[in-house]
Amino acid sequence: MNEQTPRTPSRRTVLRTTAGAAGAGLGLAAGTGTAHAAPSAPAAVPRRRGATMAGVPFEARSTVRVGIVGFGNRGASMIGHFLAHSWVRVVAVCDPVREKAERAAAQVVAAGRPAPALYANGEEDYANLCARTDLDFVYVATPWDSHFAVARAALLNGKHVGVECPLAMELDQLWELVDLSEQTRRHCLQLENCCYGRNEMRVLRMAHAGKFGDLLHGAGAYNHDLRALMFSPTYYEGPWRRLWHTRLRGDLYPNHGFGPVANYMDLNRGDRAVRISSFGTPALGLAEYRAEHVPAGDPSRKETYVGSDRTISLVQTARGRVIRLEHDVSTPHPYSRINSLGGTRGVFEDYPARIYLEPDHKDDQWGDFSAYAAEFDHWLWKEHANPPGGHGGMDYLMVYRLAQCLQKGLVPDFDVYDAATWSAPVPLSHASIKAGGVPQEIPDFTRGEWRAARPGVDSAKPR
Repeated sequence: MNEQTPRTPSRRTVLRTTAGAAGAGLGLAAGTGTAHAAPSAPAAVPRRRGATMAGVPFEARSTVRVGIVGFGNRGASMIGHFLAHSWVRVVAVCDPVREKAERAAAQVVAAGRPAPALYANGEEDYANLCARTDLDFVYVATPWDSHFAVARAALLNGKHVGVECPLAMELDQLWELVDLSEQTRRHCLQLENCCYGRNEMRVLRMAHAGKFGDLLHGAGAYNHDLRALMFSPTYYEGPWRRLWHTRLRGDLYPNHGFGPVANYMDLNRGDRAVRISSFGTPALGLAEYRAEHVPAGDPSRKETYVGSDRTISLVQTARGRVIRLEHDVSTPHPYSRINSLGGTRGVFEDYPARIYLEPDHKDDQWGDFSAYAAEFDHWLWKEHANPPGGHGGMDYLMVYRLAQCLQKGLVPDFDVYDAATWSAPVPLSHASIKAGGVPQEIPDFTRGEWRAARPGVDSAKPR
C-alpha cells in the first residue's frame, strides 16, 4: 500500500470494534436500564475545525469519474444507474469477493465503456481505490459496519463520497465524518433514495407551498419483514445484517423514514431535531422464525437476539414538532414506510396514499392524492415520468440527480449534516431504550447553522 494512503480499518476490524463497544461506556450495551434515569444532558458541540459545507457546490466537470465499493445486492443493482448516463464513467470497482467485482467490471465493458480498475485484494483494498487520482466520487454500498471506514478513506484522499444507509453506527463516527467533510472540503452524503420517491417529493412541494398549513407532526418507518432474507445463506454476504440484532436494541435503519419527513420539516434548514425518546418490544421474532425454519446445526442457533422486534421513537424538533419513527424487520408485516405528514390544514398518509386537506375535502372522507400530481409533482418526476430500475424509479432518480449536481457544479440536495442527523437515531434510540425511554439529545451537527433557511431536495430545475 502507498505510504501516503491513510490506513483505515477493515470491515472485520470495524465490526469487531463496534461489537466491543457494546460492553463499554458508549451507550451500546444491551440492557434494560432504569426508568428513573435523568434525561441525557445536551452534548457539547465540538469546535468547528473547518468551514461549513452547507451550500457548498460541487466543482463542475464534464465527466463524472466514479469508484464503486461493494457489490452485494445493493451495489450490484445500482451500477447500471451510473452507467445509464453518458457523462458518468465508472473508473474503478471494489469488492473483497473477486467474482462480484469481476461481474461489475464486465457490466461496465458490456455498456461500451472502458474496463474499470479492479480492487479485490482483501477487505482493505478500498483504501487503494480511494487513493486513485482519477476519481471524483466514491459510492459505498458495503455492509453497515464498514460504511464509516470507507467514507473516511474517501474523504482523507480528497474524494466526495456517498454512502448507503446508515452513514455510520456510532455518534463519534458521525462527528468525525462531519469534521472531515469540513476539513477536506469534500461532500459526504447519505444516499437516501426514499427522498426521491414520487409521493415523497410531491408531499414535500405541497408542504413548502403551505397546503398543510403550519406543520405539526410526521411519521416514517422501515417496517419490512426480512426474516427469510436474514437467515438466507445466499442473499447477504454472510450474517452481518442479522448479527446487528445481537448487538443493538434500537432502530437499526431509521433513514428511509426519517429522511423524507426531515425534508418536509426543513430540518437543518430552519428547524432541527433536538431529542429522541425510544421504546422497544421484546426480541422474539427472529428466534421464533429460526426455531421453525433453520436446521438445528446451523451456526445461527448460537445467536442471542436483543434487537427489539419493533422500535417506536419520538423525535422532537426545535420548533416543537413531533416525528414518529418505527422499525420492524423481525415480524410478519406488509411493507410500509408510513410516510405521514400533518399540519393545521390537513394530513397525508401513505400505504396506501390518501390525503385530507381543508378546504379541498370534507365529511371525514379521504381525498385522491393523485389529483395533486399535475401541480405538485417535482420536476424530476415530470422530466422522468417512468424512470427505470428498482424501488419505483427512485434509485434511478437519486443517481441521476447526484450525477447532474456533480457535472454542473451544483449544491447537492443534502449534505453531511443531513447524513449525520438521519443516522443519529441508530445509537441514540438504543441508548434511550436501554434507559427506559429517557430522551437522548440529538447533536446539532450544523453547529447553529440550522436556523438559516436554505434549499434542499425541493430544488429548482437547472438550466
